Amino acid sequence: MHFRHLLLLSACASLPAFAQEEMPTEWTTRLDHKIQYTGTDVVDKIGMGYAASDKEMTVFENGTGKVVWTKAFKEIAPNLRKIDELVPFWESDCVFLFDRKLGKDQIAVIGLKDGKLLWTSEKYQDLTEDNIMYLREREAFAVSTKSALHFVKARTGEELWSTDKFKGVVGQYVFMPDGHVVMVNFIPDGLGALFSGFKNQIAKVDLNNGDIVWEATYVGRAERKVLTREWLFDLNVDGDRVYLRMNGIQVYDYKTGQQLWSAAFDFTPDRVVGRPAGAKRWGVYGAVADPVVVGDDLYVLDCQNRKSQYIKKYDRKSGKLIWTSPEIPEAKAIPNMYVVDDRIVLQIGGQVETQAYIQRTQRNADGSTTVVTEKRIAYVNVKPYGVKAFNTTDGAMVWESERFRKGVTNVFPDKDRLYVCSGKALYCMDTKAGTDVYEVPLGDDNIGNAEIILPYQDKVAVVGEKGVSTHTLADGRLVTSGKYKSAHLNERNEDIVLLETDGADIAAFDLATCKFLQYNARRESVSELTDDGKYVYVFEKKDVSKLRTH
Repeated sequence: MHFRHLLLLSACASLPAFAQEEMPTEWTTRLDHKIQYTGTDVVDKIGMGYAASDKEMTVFENGTGKVVWTKAFKEIAPNLRKIDELVPFWESDCVFLFDRKLGKDQIAVIGLKDGKLLWTSEKYQDLTEDNIMYLREREAFAVSTKSALHFVKARTGEELWSTDKFKGVVGQYVFMPDGHVVMVNFIPDGLGALFSGFKNQIAKVDLNNGDIVWEATYVGRAERKVLTREWLFDLNVDGDRVYLRMNGIQVYDYKTGQQLWSAAFDFTPDRVVGRPAGAKRWGVYGAVADPVVVGDDLYVLDCQNRKSQYIKKYDRKSGKLIWTSPEIPEAKAIPNMYVVDDRIVLQIGGQVETQAYIQRTQRNADGSTTVVTEKRIAYVNVKPYGVKAFNTTDGAMVWESERFRKGVTNVFPDKDRLYVCSGKALYCMDTKAGTDVYEVPLGDDNIGNAEIILPYQDKVAVVGEKGVSTHTLADGRLVTSGKYKSAHLNERNEDIVLLETDGADIAAFDLATCKFLQYNARRESVSELTDDGKYVYVFEKKDVSKLRTH
């Protein structure tokens, strides 16, 4: 999945009769084995998907549902009887299979398209999906173990080189035409004990032999979302400079690695929201707003600790600090920062994203047990709440709205206005003065409390606990609303919103009309929306189905 949950919604009307209509089925394929691991090429580059149990795997065609191959893992690799993890790397046409129950990890890498064994290894221990990075420019994997970083050919498993000078896992990287890469290391959630002596490291590496040309340290925490796999930082090379955007900005010389200037801080969001039981991997995202660049001005939220937060303005070219705002006290989260004309607007508290990969053991009626995995994306409101505005010239606070101390979902600007939702009402404010333009209660929307608001053309879209509504930007008038049962956002693209209940039922809203089609799935089913929004794949029990969203 990609981060498709913040929707650009359209007007939504829902009629009771229409709400009962089912998603048309393109095809359903019944497998000979249960489904524990699932995946679909939702961007349709190779046109295939897979479903697997701990003993067998099936690959199917996305277009027709036709089975391409089904094999038992013991037929592919005799040393594998049962797997404990399956990790596909779509771009490489490779699938990593892990058997961790023999006292020593057994790894088998197979071709996704044909199911043929490519190579096996016992050398690389304690690997997870996060320990492996595919570098498409060299058709090789960077495999991070406790002792070293190994560079391995994808199709043969041949190790080209290894180095013990790069600790941790390879994060985002930039491949350069001269055969070097600039890359950042990190420790994925739950793997901290694996890398003793870890330090934050940005390095320039010669891919031909693994030599470290230079290394430097960085401030902050490099992260990747545990489910949707999006990077939470940006690394790029522009001319002779390396730019790392992570909790601010850090700039390095490409040739020497010397840090030229830094406007960064250390921030760990884990404790902003409590970790759910059984979460093997867990992350909290969007708790601190990204830096904002306006011309040569750079605005950074400096969250040094829970009791000391500031806005800092820098000259983007030189890194010179221009001013520091007054302290923003006791803010556990500051999800959004916008610069509108001569005002900097902050959203204090409100909606943050959480992602969790959960495993639990379920006892069956016959006394056997099954390991059930759950991938959970949820949005959580963090206290305390507030909305404040500061001058761009000197950082002084200009206004603070008292009305949002009891609740904020999120805010967004449009021209000289700011749109704010408290959960129960929609507000439009003058950005310069902080005065109300209008206030509209959301009770008549009939969609429960609002969870998030988003701009859509000349409207505000309100995503509620039980549906979606739209209001005009100009005066807040209710345009239309569509009611569904209690559900949360699963996925979206520009035209389709996929809502999912706790029982795994789904509804696909057509954003052009906001009518929806639904599908009542079995509990603990898995659904994946295609990037074009036209189809959704549903994996349940032993069945894989492709459904139309229109």
